[in-house]
Amino acid sequence: MTLLIIVIALAIIFDFINGFHDAANSIATVVSTKVLTPFQAVIWAAFFNFVAFFIAKYIIGDFGIANTVAKTVLPAYITLPVILSGLTAAIIWNLITWWFGIPSSSSHTLIGGFAGAAVAHSGFYAIHSGVIGIIAIFIVVAPLLGMIGGMFISVLTLHIAQKANPRAAEKYFRRFQLVSSALLSIGHGLNDSQKVMGIIGVALIAFNASVDPETLPHWLRLSDIHDIHDWVPFTCFTAIAIGTMSGGWKIMKTMGNKITKITAIEGFCAQTSGALTLFLTEILKVPVSTTHVITGSIMGVGAVRRLSAVRWGVTINLLWAWILTIPVSALLAAGVYFLVKLLGIDQIA
Repeated sequence: MTLLIIVIALAIIFDFINGFHDAANSIATVVSTKVLTPFQAVIWAAFFNFVAFFIAKYIIGDFGIANTVAKTVLPAYITLPVILSGLTAAIIWNLITWWFGIPSSSSHTLIGGFAGAAVAHSGFYAIHSGVIGIIAIFIVVAPLLGMIGGMFISVLTLHIAQKANPRAAEKYFRRFQLVSSALLSIGHGLNDSQKVMGIIGVALIAFNASVDPETLPHWLRLSDIHDIHDWVPFTCFTAIAIGTMSGGWKIMKTMGNKITKITAIEGFCAQTSGALTLFLTEILKVPVSTTHVITGSIMGVGAVRRLSAVRWGVTINLLWAWILTIPVSALLAAGVYFLVKLLGIDQIA
């Protein structure tokens, strides 16, 4: 029971870190265009991160992304030490990238860590290569969808607003940005909170398989990820919302200014594109990186103005960070797993 509690606590800590690590995704443009102050923006984003819980439970009626994450490793090879090692590695990598202001993917960090620990435990046949393959493909597809969407929405919006008074248009789109940032925050909450839900879910299933479930309180019993108790999603969505309120100013600087300078109209277009892309991946039940999506959207919007408006050197550096996240996290998790075994932490009851 002690190891299970440690794993759940680490999962919640990771979700909190995910919130402040990725806070910049949904508020960078609304802050850089001075629609909201940083403090107002994080409160706004955190509120809609939490609203996403009610949308997932009562409107969508499913937590499909949590189920996909749970399938990353084959059930027979999921143990609490594997999950512990994956979470520890993911937290370490998230803190490193946050410290250096690198907008890497918390999602891929978690998945890479989970898979890497499983490989260290039982070899490559422990992972579900099909699921990981789809997730890896979307490292390219997700920002590409964001970029194409950003370009299309930007062209359409500029066409509609071309005869409007520039000052009036800027005023209206500053208000529209509040809506687009809210939608993006909902998409962020829907996508990212569910990943930790999947991890806590498989931890509960693994623990139940090792003991007599009848000896456990009802809220800890779980044999199928689809039957996950409400306290798990509620806790995960709450943790990411609180993390968002803690901010992520280092990464916000990169997202809001270094890729391309944006106006209120462009901020609206980028956020709308990012939100629509996240809603699409929610329907497809594919865990993607909010960071990748909004970065692609900002690039697409900037490229409509002119290709030179996008600082491609910064973009290439971000691309390298994206590509390296899963393998680096996997290697780090493998190292943590061997350390866990060496120290006998896996023997904690």
